[in-house]
Amino acid sequence: MKKILGIFTLLVVVCIATTWLARDKELWEANDYIESIKASSFLKPYNIENLIRRTALFGVISIGVAFVIITGGIDLSIGSLICLVGCGLPWLLTTKGVSLPVAISAMGIVSLAIGLSHGWLITQLRLQPFVVTLCGLLLYRGLARGFTGDQTQGFGTGFQSLRWLATGKLAVPGLGGFGIPVPCIILLVVAVAAAIFLNKTIYGRYLLALGRNEQAARYSGINTNAMIIVAYVICAATAGLGGILFVLDVNSAQPVDFGNFYELYAVAAAVLGGCSLRGGEGSIVGVVIGTALMQVLRNMINLAGLPTHIEFAVIGGVILVGVSADELVKLYAARKRAAAANV
Repeated sequence: MKKILGIFTLLVVVCIATTWLARDKELWEANDYIESIKASSFLKPYNIENLIRRTALFGVISIGVAFVIITGGIDLSIGSLICLVGCGLPWLLTTKGVSLPVAISAMGIVSLAIGLSHGWLITQLRLQPFVVTLCGLLLYRGLARGFTGDQTQGFGTGFQSLRWLATGKLAVPGLGGFGIPVPCIILLVVAVAAAIFLNKTIYGRYLLALGRNEQAARYSGINTNAMIIVAYVICAATAGLGGILFVLDVNSAQPVDFGNFYELYAVAAAVLGGCSLRGGEGSIVGVVIGTALMQVLRNMINLAGLPTHIEFAVIGGVILVGVSADELVKLYAARKRAAAANV
């Protein structure tokens, strides 16, 4: 709970700082400070809607990778899986003329099969998750570039009703046209389901126990191999859903760069949200807040007029600070327990 409160406080501070940086400079110079803040481009309805939409899209994949991190694993292939699904869906619909239900089902089966294969390779062949998913990172993007001929895939002017899932919004009366983006509703459903699974079911407790000490969990009668496979299947399923939503959001995908580095955003959000890279700890609420923080930081860079190419430097710094803070807190807690034991 303390971690969630800490990351939420940081989110509020960053939002306040972004609002100030994006204030109306002319009104500020005219000493109309309140109106200058109210006119901040960060607070514009369009910007807030877009921020919520981006948070929702990245939140879906961040929740998936959180399950893997909780087991003490890692998944580096998320961005390439998003590319594979994001390019594969319009390719099936427009190039191959496949019906929508079949295309959606095919992408779902591919995503689940990839997650299952990751889990099987890790549990049965005892390969390191880093190696397995790194190979997946290269393999899935290569496949996407192969079957598309390295050509941009898109929906054109068709499938507008389907695109509503990523671009639509539910109007809120009395807020001047402001609406809740549909992806936010999807994120809410995914987050609630994930939180119930992790916190209210015995399988969620199995995952947490597995992350804390795999050998002890195995000796306790937990089928650790099955739980690891479940974690990777969940991660791949959310990445597949994310791939569909991302491509519907932008209407097209280039296999050479679609989904590039999205795994970094997902891992950073999970770590900031309280997931320990050592495993055994994690909170779905924290992951969502961590995702929002990452997107506000990106928004700050754009609105403040900072060079956009420093974005990845910010992400790297955030991950480093998050991991360092986690280790320092654990070290402090261990020393405090040791001191209490010696009293």
